[in-house]
Parts: sequence; structure tokens; C-alpha cells
Amino acid sequence: MAVSSTRGRALNRTREKDLATAMAVADTHWTRLRGLLGRTTENFGNGDGLWIVPCRGVHTLGMAFPIDVVYLDRMMNVVHVQSELQPWRFAPIRTQATSVLELPCRTAAETGTVVGDKIEITFPKDGSLGQ
Repeated sequence: MAVSSTRGRALNRTREKDLATAMAVADTHWTRLRGLLGRTTENFGNGDGLWIVPCRGVHTLGMAFPIDVVYLDRMMNVVHVQSELQPWRFAPIRTQATSVLELPCRTAAETGTVVGDKIEITFPKDGSLGQ
């Protein structure tokens, strides 16, 4: 995946559940455009994630598997959850979102993540980036 090699963690602080423990960051034009293209369910499974910053909506054009999409505002609160977004689809644009987490399908349901939950994003080398 052509994204930052830094691996971070996304924790649902409200529920004390990990959303991603091996999370990459897409924060350039190219990495945001590429997203998860080229990935498969074999190399994007439980614990994986992609934090896209900035972002207000995503698509799954060219993807071969469904994903969950968690939209976050600037305070890292969940403002929308798009569960099981199928390949070749567009997710809705959420103007209050400033970033999104792309997660393996069913992660949101398995962790109980809902609108209003607080997400904490941390990176081992840099400390906390978002709380």
C-alpha cells in the first residue's frame, strides 16, 4: 500500500475497543486517491485500518471486498458509520467529517462503534495525533 509506513492505533475510547492496531495513514493527494486499491482481504484483515486525512467521503471503485467506513470530525467524534460498503460504490459525503477510518468489514458492528463515540488515534513514535 502506498501510504505512510507508520503504523498507528485507532481506539474507540467510548467503548474501550480497538478499531485498528496496524493502521496506516493516507495524508497526501496520491495516498488518499489510492487508498486501499490493490489490497485483498488476505492483507487487510482484523486489526488493519487506513486513516484518510483530510477526507469527507470515500469510494470503493476498483476494490474487491467490502469495508466499514467511520467518519470523524475535528474533535475525533464519530459523525457517521457506513457499514459494509460494497465494492464499486460511493459512500455519502459528510460535510462535518474531517477524516475517515477505513476498516475491515464488520469492525464497526463488532466493536459497537456508533455516532457520538470518541476515537483516539495514536502512533508509537509521535505520540497521540488525535483524541
